[in-house]
Amino acid sequence: MTMLDAMLLFLVRHAHSDPGEPDDLRPLSTRGREEARALADKLAAHATPPRLVLSSPLLRARETAEAIAEAVSAELRIEERLAPGTTLEGLSDAVTGATHAVAAVCHQPDCSEIALDLTGRDPGFPPGGVAELSLDA
Repeated sequence: MTMLDAMLLFLVRHAHSDPGEPDDLRPLSTRGREEARALADKLAAHATPPRLVLSSPLLRARETAEAIAEAVSAELRIEERLAPGTTLEGLSDAVTGATHAVAAVCHQPDCSEIALDLTGRDPGFPPGGVAELSLDA
């Protein structure tokens, strides 16, 4: 059992980013901004939208998370524990205390590895991709 038991988790890979900048400073591309808005609208229309949005500190993840948080009127929290290389343990620590649905914006291959650890399958995470995980105790 983890701290992720009995909650709704939207595991999100950041949208497309522009190449050419240092990794931690790469902003979303025009395409990525469109993807982030579309993803944000999708989550806002969900029956149980996230009330907390957690983000990796890297710019492309923060920009994706900001679009989501604005669309769903959620708290946004930047989490060092979601930086590239995060694990299920890091995500679990980041969501400790959450009482509502959470969106966590991170990176590949971390999204796939966390989904695999939680569910036994990798749903695939294209840029701007999301997996809705209903986790029961």
